[in-house]
Amino acid sequence: MTIRIFPTAQDAENAFYEALERADLEAMMSVWAEDEEIVCVHPNGPRLTGQDEVRDSWRQILAGGAGARLQVSLQAQTSGVMFAVHSVLESFAVEGEAQSAPVVATNVYLRTPAGWRMLAHHASPAPQRARGQAQAAARETPKILH
Repeated sequence: MTIRIFPTAQDAENAFYEALERADLEAMMSVWAEDEEIVCVHPNGPRLTGQDEVRDSWRQILAGGAGARLQVSLQAQTSGVMFAVHSVLESFAVEGEAQSAPVVATNVYLRTPAGWRMLAHHASPAPQRARGQAQAAARETPKILH
């Protein structure tokens, strides 16, 4: 596997969502830090730690293959020299299904010698207020990654 270098935290975030949309497990895991302290929480799911648990969870999620369109909006960021935290609203659309409820996600990135890598992804169902904001943002200028 070729190691990808992400020059910025935003590059790592873009790669993360592109891998999710394409259902590409190897591309997904290339974004994560090679560290046993990584943490992932899927909506309504348990806290997963370490490479094995995180990889297994994404393997199950991505097993259905590509097909979902993903829109990321309402992004808020804070960063330092060695870290970045992104808070986003994720909206998924699967062909032939009613639009799913938006998800609020927090992504934490660390600057490593191999570029920026994800340390944590925590996703939760969006509260009702955020759902309305996501719908309004989608009508204005959607940011679709593909």
